[in-house]
Amino acid sequence: MPYSFDFGGFWAQGDFVAHAVALLLAVLSIASWSVILAKGWQIFRLRQSSPQALEAFWEATSLDDAMDKVEAAAPFALLAKRSAEAVAHYGSHAKDEAHLDAHLSVSELVTRALRQGINRAGSHLESGLTFLASVGSTAPFIGLFGTVWGIYHALARIGATGQASLDKVAGPVGEALIMTAAGLFVAIPAVLAYNAFTRALRVISADLDGFAHDLHTYFTMGGRTRPTGKE
Repeated sequence: MPYSFDFGGFWAQGDFVAHAVALLLAVLSIASWSVILAKGWQIFRLRQSSPQALEAFWEATSLDDAMDKVEAAAPFALLAKRSAEAVAHYGSHAKDEAHLDAHLSVSELVTRALRQGINRAGSHLESGLTFLASVGSTAPFIGLFGTVWGIYHALARIGATGQASLDKVAGPVGEALIMTAAGLFVAIPAVLAYNAFTRALRVISADLDGFAHDLHTYFTMGGRTRPTGKE
């Protein structure tokens, strides 16, 4: 009986392990592409909206108006909100010795709030990158395992039938090698997306640090130091 090279023949010739590896790679591929599309859209929107939002923030006539204008850039809005809350907290608890933070200056409170805001924003922006890195590093080995198992399964079947001609060997071995190709097909987009997102997030993190410095100057000294050049 000639060997069938279509997907139906591939699935019919495989055993439970081969099916499990193929399904696992399919799930990893769907999940990684979901993360890639969602994270790519998130970063694209943030890169598009943040410059205008920051300019509108500093050109606002009041703090409340500035908060409304920066809402389009969520991580930057988080920093502005936390620093404003820190100043309000200092004003309401500065004389209350029962609170530990009553012994901190307004500069220290704003610094703490900004640091916490940067950590929280960074964690949110980096969500999903660990998954992409894991898929990129493990998918080739999962595919390789499927190849090794498929070759073993094919050789065992050939040994049982005693038929070792090229037409009998090429089909099962070719089927096994598909697993390696599938693993690379899953891993390569995940690795490329991880590298691209990491670079984009480094730029966003630098912008967050610069905005945090400006906010600290504004809330503690009543003015803004505008950075010169690209920081």
